Amino acid sequence: MTMITATTMAVLLKPMTTAHRLLLFQTQKHTSIIAKQQKQHGSLLVASSVRQSDNYCQNLVDEFDPNIPIEKALTPPSSWYTDPSFFDFELHHVFYKGWQAVGYTEQMKNPRDFFTGRLGNVEFLVCRDDDGKIHAFHNVCRHHASLVASGNGQKPCFVCPYHGWTYGLDGALLKATRITGIQNFDVNEFGLKPLNVATWGPFVLLNLDKEILPQKEADNTVGSAWLGSCSEFLGANGVDSSLSYLCRRVYDIECNWKVFCDNYLDGGYHVPYAHKGLASGLKLNSYSTKTYEKVSIQSCDGGSTESEDDIDRLGSKALYAFIYPNFMINRYGPWMDTNLVLPLGPRKCQVIFDYFIEAHLKDDKDFIERSLVDSERVQIEDIVLCEGVQRGLETPAYCSGRYAPTVENAMHHFHQLLHHILKE
Repeated sequence: MTMITATTMAVLLKPMTTAHRLLLFQTQKHTSIIAKQQKQHGSLLVASSVRQSDNYCQNLVDEFDPNIPIEKALTPPSSWYTDPSFFDFELHHVFYKGWQAVGYTEQMKNPRDFFTGRLGNVEFLVCRDDDGKIHAFHNVCRHHASLVASGNGQKPCFVCPYHGWTYGLDGALLKATRITGIQNFDVNEFGLKPLNVATWGPFVLLNLDKEILPQKEADNTVGSAWLGSCSEFLGANGVDSSLSYLCRRVYDIECNWKVFCDNYLDGGYHVPYAHKGLASGLKLNSYSTKTYEKVSIQSCDGGSTESEDDIDRLGSKALYAFIYPNFMINRYGPWMDTNLVLPLGPRKCQVIFDYFIEAHLKDDKDFIERSLVDSERVQIEDIVLCEGVQRGLETPAYCSGRYAPTVENAMHHFHQLLHHILKE
């Protein structure tokens, strides 16, 4: 143990001279400058790293040429489906821009109804207030970042489970517990952070990159922004709010989100090989595809089979609409189901199926059960395909493939849209 002598103590207690004070001031100033330089250097390193990552991803984007005709074009490189940096790049360029389908109006049919979800790293909360107005917020408490709500249901307000901060259905902070003595705190500045929300037909959509729009303006413009010139066509072909919601199925799949989309967009190419039961109920030689600004429509006539159930389920015509970047609407017979593909990682996605049916059949339990079993079979077959493709993409044997020009034009259209948005 070091002993402090009387002489040393006297020196320590001696008042500082002007020279001492100047030396101390210079030392403190120098330390402050060093700290500031280190902080600036750290910020520059982060910015440089981001630029390098963006440049790297832009080089990957450029490996696909959208202007080459489909007859001569190569598909995007496997790095689009496997590279972790490219996945992060996509989240910011594809999913954090424009209108994104996140749910359906049935989830908020009544005042105080709410549901939650996640898109990339954005946690969101959608609700209907006591006056019937729809709101959407970042589902993050302004105190210490806990999620405010989970799942779906009904609530008169949202109470954070961590420290009890309470928010109204309009997002306003109603109660902040145990903050006696807090300074520079304006309760009006600590409400839930809002998001743009709109509805089209039975669907609820969010937009993460726009300034908050008046609700009426959002609802009036979302159709053209999300669907372009295809909105009237879909509305005229049974995609509307008159259908009854039935149920939801959720599938976690070990593949990149685009693998699932590509599989959907191959113009029925894989159907006779992978979905023999489904193929028997369709006239595949009638399969056709039409592309719009951000939408592609695949359609096929229903066919007669030995199974009357298949005829009833598929009807006389099936319509498959893909809405860029990750939403599918399938309208067949008395059914409509939607597929929402959520990116969870470079090699993982979640696909949410919501099922709707024409109102006169909503109580026909036997028919509904048989139809859902048939649909489940198709989904399991597709999961096997998609996970197999992902494993193949990750091997050194594959880089890019080719398109079948007469059937895979919707897939090519999807890749062109991706390239365009990734270059912005």
